[in-house]
Amino acid sequence: MATPQAVAGVLRTGKFNKNAARRVRVSGLIPAVVYGAGQESQAITLDPKAILKILHSDTGHNTIFDLNIADSVATKAMIVDWQYEPIKGHLLHIDLKRIAMDKAMRVSVPVFLTGVPVGVKVGGGVLDQILREVQIECLPGDIPTSLDVDVSGLDINGAIHIADLPHSGSIKFLGDATETVAHVTMMKEDVPETAAEGSAAGEPEVTKGKGKEAAAPAAAAAKPAAKK
Repeated sequence: MATPQAVAGVLRTGKFNKNAARRVRVSGLIPAVVYGAGQESQAITLDPKAILKILHSDTGHNTIFDLNIADSVATKAMIVDWQYEPIKGHLLHIDLKRIAMDKAMRVSVPVFLTGVPVGVKVGGGVLDQILREVQIECLPGDIPTSLDVDVSGLDINGAIHIADLPHSGSIKFLGDATETVAHVTMMKEDVPETAAEGSAAGEPEVTKGKGKEAAAPAAAAAKPAAKK
């Protein structure tokens, strides 16, 4: 999905209180705050459709776009936090950060696995992805959409580590290079417990029957005879 090149915002005076934020949402907009780049934070209002288009794009919240606020110079910005209404899923609030394109920044990038490991296809193993995103540091213009790694060559006990992820010299991984991203393990077999094993373990033996009817003869035998 294509992302908008620019998002328009309307500057507000002062911070949003609960009532002001509610009035903004009723009008069809969402309250937001933009900060960073050595400037003071500003309260603004945004069109939720433009923000949703960014969040649902290929680059998601890592998308860098032009933020145009009336009577201000356009600035590069990125979504750093957002809140949804839990029942209807409407956007409630957005936090934006001004971005300096010549300064490195830290972001989390998703990791996608491609291919079917030979250890799964032939060996009957199971592919387990431990990390679904990794943190990197790079210039804003070098942020990748995702890190795609081919796991077709993984055999049983084979693993992909952070150091094995494809990348150019423009990004730096911030996690432990030896940390496991994904590995192939043998499937564990569940051994069903037999009735004999259950008895040997001291578990009470269950009488099969139709509930109360099965217990009725025993209850009748234990009941004392009624006095005449």
